[in-house]
Amino acid sequence: MTRLKRWLLILGAGFVFLNLVIIFIALLVADFLVDFWWFDSLGYLFYFLQRLLYRYVVLISVTFAFFLFFFFNFWVASRYLGTYEKEPEDDLDLIADEASELKIKARKTYKDLTRMFLTGSLWVYTPLSLILAVIIALPLFEQWEMFLLYLFAPSMGIAESTFGRDVSYFLFSYPIYTLVLHRLLLAFLLLFAALVVLYLVERRILATREQKLARGARWHLSALILVAFFIEIWHFILQAHGLVYSTTHQPLFFGAGFTEMNIVLPLIWLSLFFLMGTAFSLITYINARKGMKVLITFTVLFLVAFGLRHSTFLPKVVQQYIVKPNEIHRERPYIERNIEATLASFKLDNVETREFSPSLLMPDIEAPRIKAELRNIPVWDGELLEDVFQQLQQLRTYYQFSPVDVARYYVNNVYQQVFLSARELDHAMLPPGARNWINEHLSYTHGFGTVMVPASQGGDEPMTWFIRGIPPESDFGFQIRQPAIYHGLGNYPYAIAPNDTGEMHYPRGATNVIYNYTGKSGVPVSSLFKKLIFAYYFGHRDVFFTTKTNPDSRILFRQNILERIKTITPFLMLDRDPYLVVTDDRLYWIQDAYTYSKMYPYATPYHTGQKWVNYIRNSVKIVVDAYDGTVDYYIFEPDDPIITAYSRIYPSLFKSRTEMPPELLTQVRYPMDIFTLQMHVYSKYQQRDPEVFYQQEDKWEFPKLHRGKEQVTITPYYLTLNLISPPRFDFLLLLPMSPKGRDNLRSLAIVGCDPPFYGQIIIYDLPKGELIHGPSQINALINQDTTIAQQFTLWDQIGSEVSRGKMIILPVGDVILYIQPVYLKAAAQLKIPELKRLIMSQGQVVVMERSLEEAYAELQQRTEAEMARIRERFGPILEGPPDPGPTRFDPLLDVPRILPDPMPPLMDDSLFPADPMPEGEEEGEPDTLPFPLEEPVEEQP
Repeated sequence: MTRLKRWLLILGAGFVFLNLVIIFIALLVADFLVDFWWFDSLGYLFYFLQRLLYRYVVLISVTFAFFLFFFFNFWVASRYLGTYEKEPEDDLDLIADEASELKIKARKTYKDLTRMFLTGSLWVYTPLSLILAVIIALPLFEQWEMFLLYLFAPSMGIAESTFGRDVSYFLFSYPIYTLVLHRLLLAFLLLFAALVVLYLVERRILATREQKLARGARWHLSALILVAFFIEIWHFILQAHGLVYSTTHQPLFFGAGFTEMNIVLPLIWLSLFFLMGTAFSLITYINARKGMKVLITFTVLFLVAFGLRHSTFLPKVVQQYIVKPNEIHRERPYIERNIEATLASFKLDNVETREFSPSLLMPDIEAPRIKAELRNIPVWDGELLEDVFQQLQQLRTYYQFSPVDVARYYVNNVYQQVFLSARELDHAMLPPGARNWINEHLSYTHGFGTVMVPASQGGDEPMTWFIRGIPPESDFGFQIRQPAIYHGLGNYPYAIAPNDTGEMHYPRGATNVIYNYTGKSGVPVSSLFKKLIFAYYFGHRDVFFTTKTNPDSRILFRQNILERIKTITPFLMLDRDPYLVVTDDRLYWIQDAYTYSKMYPYATPYHTGQKWVNYIRNSVKIVVDAYDGTVDYYIFEPDDPIITAYSRIYPSLFKSRTEMPPELLTQVRYPMDIFTLQMHVYSKYQQRDPEVFYQQEDKWEFPKLHRGKEQVTITPYYLTLNLISPPRFDFLLLLPMSPKGRDNLRSLAIVGCDPPFYGQIIIYDLPKGELIHGPSQINALINQDTTIAQQFTLWDQIGSEVSRGKMIILPVGDVILYIQPVYLKAAAQLKIPELKRLIMSQGQVVVMERSLEEAYAELQQRTEAEMARIRERFGPILEGPPDPGPTRFDPLLDVPRILPDPMPPLMDDSLFPADPMPEGEEEGEPDTLPFPLEEPVEEQP
């Protein structure tokens, strides 16, 4: 019995010890376990294991491939080592009498090594081969994803103009080649040095016996010398290819120019040729002991060409005395390459240009298309509207509205532009007494619902709500069956749901509605082992000790959608503005993602605010379920080689655009970030003629609005207009553009957001010879208007704070309208912005009314009155041609002379067209550059 107890005690202790060891190991790999469970809960376990194992597959496979190569070379060397006849022991004793003991030991050591080679021992060449292979494989292990892109990337089908290589070579192959080149050369030099040492020792021993080194050993060394030389020749080829990234000519243009193509490139080819001649003459000399003069000649020529190639003297002389005096002629083909490549890399090569001649004659407000355009003009600024939502729809302190999004929905079967925002949970706003572990992680787990308002509203009107309240209510046909928001843009701590405490769903009267989470994502925490791991991972022991979990409980974390997406796909660049989508079922977030590169040949790099790029595509739309956090990736640029490569690497991750649910597909929009970048590029590269580009005569910039000492740059904004395919109305992005250094308008850039015009960029080109007012000039007209100034003064006197919103510039018919909302904020502590008035102008007359319709009607009336005044004041008074008047004889000229009229000659009706020229312009005035040329400053990576 005592023995049984002893065995039970031993088994119990062993079991406890084993469990402690398992727990200890689990805690050491807690991060891995948490990631493993989290990816599994999202359905991406296979993808997670792919990303985990790919890097080691790359390391092992590359190491193994080069290990075999190096191992083979050592094995070949072993065939030529120890080829002398073995010495009898007596001979060794005799030699010992005649030689020093040190030489005997050295010979024995060498004989032992050679014997290890000859007997096939792995103790020598195996570790050496492995070390050399790892030297080459390590950079590929560190850049394993780049290496996979190199393996899986397709051809783009676009040939680079200088070397004729496909652009995909520069995007994927060139970076890998430059990455491994120096490591590869180093490894071969080490291999060569090791074999030379072995062969030299072998040759020395053979010389004592009047024997020669085997001829195969010489050929082996010769082959290695050739390989080393060919690696360096490859280096010169890569140098030549690298000229397409030359920054010598910036800020004018990017890439190789006349000097690089006609001086530097020929020197590279000469260096390559002479190096190849040096290699073959060296091999000839080693094996035949002939051709020393040829070897010396090739070596000297190589050194001369190499020195000239890396010297700055010759390129500077050529640039200064040959290129500069005729720069536009010399650099013309290279400027053309830069323009074509940059437009193609930023997807601007198919931009459509349309001529637009503005008029002052406004269409009748009763026209249906005018009413439709006014209906969708956004008159609220997102920042101010967020304050309105916060004050009127927050309803509880622990809710916070996300940044306001712009969208379009069918409201009562009318295509309507709207503003909306999600009501998210903000734990930082919980009352101090409620800040405990149960409330933060079990009770307050999610936000609730959304608010939506029309984009166009009038001043002094109560806010119209398409969706409002908790739970969400709508008088316009919207319904959301599951409005809970567990995943959003806020900073969410982890939550355990469902749980036995019950989740606070939303307040109702004096009580709260309790809810239990039923989503698919989240890691189950029904076992003590998982609770222990998560308690250790989050540093909260309450996760382990709580008794409020149940078999259905899941732990939700990484609920911020940006953190969630970056954890899954760190290789994608994310847009800065994810937006909310309302469906009948629930709420979703759509996040735009970009593939990018800085290796597009001849394309100028620009900084996105996150990275330097000279190639970018909005290839992916990511949909995140606001309720259960499901993440789906949809490919929207199937022609992009980068996303094609990623889809081959991770076949289970990406879906086709056609698989996106229709209710989400209709809400996809063109992202503002990439359009802003594209227009920044296009502002310079729309000058497609190399001469114009060289002079920078027609460079554009984003218009600026001056408010006192403050200068505000106008950025793109979403509108619903019939500018793409009239009379059809489309949701689009619009950006006015101004000439560089001037305040007037030069063009209107738009890009479609609705199919089939999604991504189509159209430039409405304004006449160069006409003055089309820009926002600063209109701002000055507003400031000079006495009626508006008096009203502002009156509001200021009654204690209200007047704030003018962002100016919206848009074409309505053939007229360019400038619209600026006016807001009032009370002087009291509670400041709720109120839309009070709307200022509208067509470039000459300024009006301020309560609504867009009233402002448009007033502006139309004032414009017609102004045109009538001009006709009445300067129009013809008498009918028929003017009388030449009396004459008298001029004795000096000996001809009759017409006496001067007492009044200026009358003008004909034809001098007053329906659309008069703006003030300060003359018909037929030649185009001149209205500002001095400035040296363009381009950002350099």
